[in-house]
Amino acid sequence: MPTASVDQQLCFALYSAARAMTATYRPLLAALDLTYPQYLVMLVLWEERRVSVGRLGERLQLDSGTLSPLLKRLETQGFVRRERSASDERVVEVSLTPAGRRLERRAARIPRQIHDSTGLTAADAAALRDAVRHLTDLLDTRRS
Repeated sequence: MPTASVDQQLCFALYSAARAMTATYRPLLAALDLTYPQYLVMLVLWEERRVSVGRLGERLQLDSGTLSPLLKRLETQGFVRRERSASDERVVEVSLTPAGRRLERRAARIPRQIHDSTGLTAADAAALRDAVRHLTDLLDTRRS
C-alpha cells in the first residue's frame, strides 16, 4: 500500500494549525513579554489565583522539567511567586503577584483578537475546539 501524502495526514493538519495559531499569538504576547507557554500558565493562574505546581502541570499537560523554567522566568519577570505550601512543605504553590494581576487586564483583549483573526464563527470555533478535545481524549485513553 503506498504511503499517503503528507497533505492527507490528520497529524500534519493538526501540526500546521497549531503552528499557525501559535504564530498568530506571538506578536500579541510579545507586547506583554510572554511566550505562548508562559501565557498558558498565566491563564490558569488568572482562573485559579493560586495553584500547586503539580496541578498546574496537570492542567497544561506539562511535566515539571518543562514547567519549572517557565515558572522561574515568570517569577524573575515579577508576575508570579512560588512558595512552599504551609500545610505540606513538599508542595510548591504558585500565585500571582500584583504585577501578574495587572497583566491580566492587559491580556484581556487577546482572546477576541485571536478569534477575529481566525474568521470562524463562535459556533464553528467551539465545534472545532470540542472536536480536537474529543480526539485528544480518544488518543489519551487508547495510549493508557
